[in-house]
Amino acid sequence: MASRKQNNQQHLIVVGGPTASGKTSLAIQIALRYRAEIISADSRQFYREMTIGTAKPSTSELQQVRHHFINSLSVLDDYSVGDFEQQAMDTLGHLFEKHPVVVAVGGSGLFLHALCQGLDAFPPILPAVKEQVKTELEEKGINWLQETVRSLDPKFYAKADIQNPARLRRAVEVCLSSGQPYSSFLGKTSQIRNFQIHYLLPEWDREVLYDRINQRVDLMIAQGLEEEVFHLRPMEHRTALKTVGYEEWIPFFEGKIQREEVIDKIKQHSRNYAKRQLTWFRKYGHWVPMKEGELESAFEVLEKEIQLG
Repeated sequence: MASRKQNNQQHLIVVGGPTASGKTSLAIQIALRYRAEIISADSRQFYREMTIGTAKPSTSELQQVRHHFINSLSVLDDYSVGDFEQQAMDTLGHLFEKHPVVVAVGGSGLFLHALCQGLDAFPPILPAVKEQVKTELEEKGINWLQETVRSLDPKFYAKADIQNPARLRRAVEVCLSSGQPYSSFLGKTSQIRNFQIHYLLPEWDREVLYDRINQRVDLMIAQGLEEEVFHLRPMEHRTALKTVGYEEWIPFFEGKIQREEVIDKIKQHSRNYAKRQLTWFRKYGHWVPMKEGELESAFEVLEKEIQLG
């Protein structure tokens, strides 16, 4: 994708952050202020069948502001971050023809990075390697992936989301196909987008955030998360279902653990995921932390940067 000169009249406001940090509400308030539409960069809210466990915006929230990419896929669809980058950039182009401001929101750091900076360039994956990794994963599970990444690329393993099988599988495929560590290909590509980007990161004290996560899980259980996952069991092998809040139920349905243990695991894994999300977002200095109750001060910051005619 060719680099282009920035357009000072087009602005993308990006709201990132960990699970249960209030991203959805903040993004909607910003979109209402600027009469903007929202691009979702939450890689699990794309899927129509996954609603309760992904904390999608409610029907009333979706009616307040038009959202793009929510419920756009089935869990049976194959979809990559590269697909998202291409489609999201096309969508942005159409939106900027109508609006000077667009809002993007999500907790999937890689998808936000693809939207804002583009993807790193990787070598081609050898078909034999792809088939080998697929077979090994089916036979040995995610533990094999984790240990293989640890062995082939300890630098990437140290910062990776080791509960993300798609990301780990990609790392192993790149390592085996190229003979080089996956991490050696990261951070080399940065596209200059032809719009200005403004980053906001909702920030909470750790204990408060963890309490919000626990409360959200309890709400999901009350809303029927168990039933939602039960109906998705025939598709549990799909990558989309390898997600916190979904995969913890499988041993329960197999009679191996109790329901209370499932709920405890979802809360623990959600807190672990939030910690990894925070680490990812904080390693990039462009995110502007915003404490609870600082909405107006956030608007003051944005309006100093965003001059609309």
